[in-house]
This record gives sequence, C-alpha cells and structure tokens, in this order.
Amino acid sequence: MYRKTVLENGLRVLTSFMPHTKAVSIGFFVGIGSRYEGEGEEGISHFIEHMLFKGTKRRPTARDIATAIEGIGGVFNASTGKEMTFYWAKVAQPHLSLACDVLTDMLLNPKFDTEEIEKEKRVIIEEINLSYDIPDSLVHLLFDELIWPDHPVGRDVGGTKESVAAFDREALSSYMRKHYTSTNTVVSVAGAVEHEEVVELISTYLSDFEKASNPSYLAVVDEQAEPRVRVQYKETEQAHLCIGVRGLERDHPDRFNLRLLNAILGEGMSSRLFLEVREKRGLAYSVGSYISMLKDTGAVGVHAGVDPRRTEEAIEVILEEWDKLRREEVPAEELEKAKEFVKGRLSLQMEDSFSVASWFGQQELLSSDVLTVSAWLVGLGNKNSSLRMY
Repeated sequence: MYRKTVLENGLRVLTSFMPHTKAVSIGFFVGIGSRYEGEGEEGISHFIEHMLFKGTKRRPTARDIATAIEGIGGVFNASTGKEMTFYWAKVAQPHLSLACDVLTDMLLNPKFDTEEIEKEKRVIIEEINLSYDIPDSLVHLLFDELIWPDHPVGRDVGGTKESVAAFDREALSSYMRKHYTSTNTVVSVAGAVEHEEVVELISTYLSDFEKASNPSYLAVVDEQAEPRVRVQYKETEQAHLCIGVRGLERDHPDRFNLRLLNAILGEGMSSRLFLEVREKRGLAYSVGSYISMLKDTGAVGVHAGVDPRRTEEAIEVILEEWDKLRREEVPAEELEKAKEFVKGRLSLQMEDSFSVASWFGQQELLSSDVLTVSAWLVGLGNKNSSLRMY
C-alpha cells in the first residue's frame, strides 16, 4: 500500500510503509526525457542527469556528493529514459534525512561548472561510442530508429556526438529551469517510515520548488504500411538481431494480456523461445523477448545473438513461434504457469525498498492510475485462456 500527499506547490509525495526492512529508498521522478527534446537538444536530458552529480554550491565536487552518500554506506544513482529522469538513493533508515538533503541539493543547486561540462562532454561521447561498439546495444538502437523513424522516441537517449558537443552552461540551465518543476516531479519513499514525517521532511527542502506547466511532446503516428528491415555490417563473432512490432501504450486495457504473452514467449528458461531456439536447436546462447510501453505507443521485440551463418534459420524459428501465438490460443495450463511466473517474479522484486519506491513513483508520474501490487495482480489474474497475440 501507499499514501500520497500533494504539497501546495503541486509536488507529489508518496510513501510505502515497509516495517520489516532497515533500508529506506527515496526516488525523485522527473517527467522529462529524450522524447521532449527539440532540434539541437538531442541528449540534453541525459547530459543534465550526468551534470547533477558533478557538484553543487554546498558540495562543490563530484567527490563531495559521492562521499556524502557512500560515507554512510548508501548507494545512489540516476537514469534517463524517453519520458522520465530518475534520481535515487538507498540508505540505512536513520540516514533518510541526509539522502534527501543530498538529492535535493543536486536538483536545486547544480553548479554547471564550465570546465566540468567540457569534461563530461568527452565522457558522454565515450558512452555513445560504447553503445555503438556493443552489438546487443547497437541492435536495439537501430530497432528503435526503424520502428519510430524520424521521431524523438526513436532516437538514442544519449543524443549524438554533435549535439552533445554543442551544449553549454546556458542551454543546460535554461532546459532545467523549464522542466525541473514541482508539478513535473514525484517523490517516492519506501521503508520503515511514517508518511507525515516524510511529507514534513520533503516540505522542508522543496516547498519553494517552482511550479510550471508540464512539457508537451510530439505524438506518435503509426504510418507503417509494409515491413521494415535494416542491416548493418559489423566485424563480430555473432549476428545480433531484433525482430519486433508496435506494441501498446502504457495504460492500454490489454497491457495485462501483453505482459502474460511476453512471459510465455520469451521470459525465463521455460519460455517458448528459450526452449525452441536454445534448448532444442542450439541456435543461440542469449534469446528473449521484451515489451516497452510509452504514453502513446509501445513495442514488442525479440532479441537474439546467433552464428551469422545461422541467422536466417534463427529468424524463421522466431517468426514461427510468434505466428504460433497469433494462430493458436495459449493452453490453459501454460497460461496458468505464466501467471504464476509473473506473480512470483513481482513478489520477489517487491521485497526491496528500491523496487517499491520505483513501482509507485513511476506510476504516479507516468500512468493515469496508480495500482498497488495486489490490484495489479488481480488484473493479471482476470485474464482467461482465450489469450493470443493479435
């Protein structure tokens, strides 16, 4: 369960009481990501995420920030996606106030030191280079470009080397002032904490967090009329392939069906793809399926790394398994196994305060409804044996 309070400035504060854990996790979920970036801004959301770790007015260096959390045995990090940037820390329960102090200091008082900006440009360009050097990373970048061509959703979150090289202090500060606002941010805390105390703590640090209108984005329009294929040569031992289709938006009523279908198709060692592609035919070491859901679009994909000489065979086998899901209803026994698989994995995941804080924080920021784990499992359990891909 969770509790929610909206501060006067529109900031949403959520808490989840977990009396059995000595750890507490706090996450700041900001509704900004790569799909909101305009021309010349490609990668700026990700760049700002990096820069917030490089120093504040009170903690001038990256070392000062890192020591503040790691000096108490805590861990912290951040990530940038297409629709959200996420900053978090996990510490022992008595250190929640310090974790909140550090994260809010980063969010409200970044230095954006010119020398550090230039240094970080080189770091992020190397991160981009790394993505293009790792085949199973590159294939997903190419897949996104293929399924969402000429659209921000299809771009690399990190941007391009050219866009990154052009960023300066004013561009970062202006973008952050515009999008890092109280009404575009959710704070989620999970652990042995009292809701009222957390709200008071957050209010102390963020009551002056400014309001602003939430960012708009370019809607995705599906204009695909025929199959799309992209092949890129790279000198590697394996051929990495990604086969996919448009999926569902985040709040689509069939999202529970899709979650189950994905488990049946390619999650775990008892999934159809693993058993057919790896165990039966020995075509791949790594094979699996995945789903991604955004506000107005989504994707379903299969990834595998195979011997280049057996690529065609692997594609045929994967497509056959996919078509089988389309043609035939999932047997009741297999469907029940998938339900228990998903329920079990989610239950294990929710043992951790970080996962619980993330579960509620992301839903509050990105979804129309916030479902408890119990409510989500009820939705999953209501699916019947008429399940099939369409």
